[in-house]
Amino acid sequence: MSRAFVKEDDDAVEDMPERPVSTAPNLVTAEGLAAIEAEIAELNAELAEAGVDDRAARARIGRDLRYWTARRGSAQLTPPPEDNGIVRFGSVVTIDREDGRRQTFRIVGEDEADPERGTLSYVSPLARALMGKAVGESVSVAGSDAEIADIA
Repeated sequence: MSRAFVKEDDDAVEDMPERPVSTAPNLVTAEGLAAIEAEIAELNAELAEAGVDDRAARARIGRDLRYWTARRGSAQLTPPPEDNGIVRFGSVVTIDREDGRRQTFRIVGEDEADPERGTLSYVSPLARALMGKAVGESVSVAGSDAEIADIA
């Protein structure tokens, strides 16, 4: 039978595409792991509260729950660095940019990165350039230079 003669279901929910999962190792700080677990708990609570007839909400929650469950399953809890000699995952790095700005970032996992709040994903170009460097060394990213002023 042709689809032209089939009654369309007004309540049908389009399949939501899955959230892409990064192929990079899922390194997380203790705070990042706690945030993932909080997100899973929140989504489980939302799912319990969603009405059985609200298929769109259930589909969105289910998709997000699959994403965060996968991220929790692949999480590699990484302890803070024991020394501040060089930049590592979990380091707090202060850089002086060539335009005079001083910025401080903590290098964290992908899901907890928020540059506006001072956290930078370890797979970002700036973090990759900083990794393994010491105070006083310079890095160049996207045509801009910066010098490492402090590592904590």
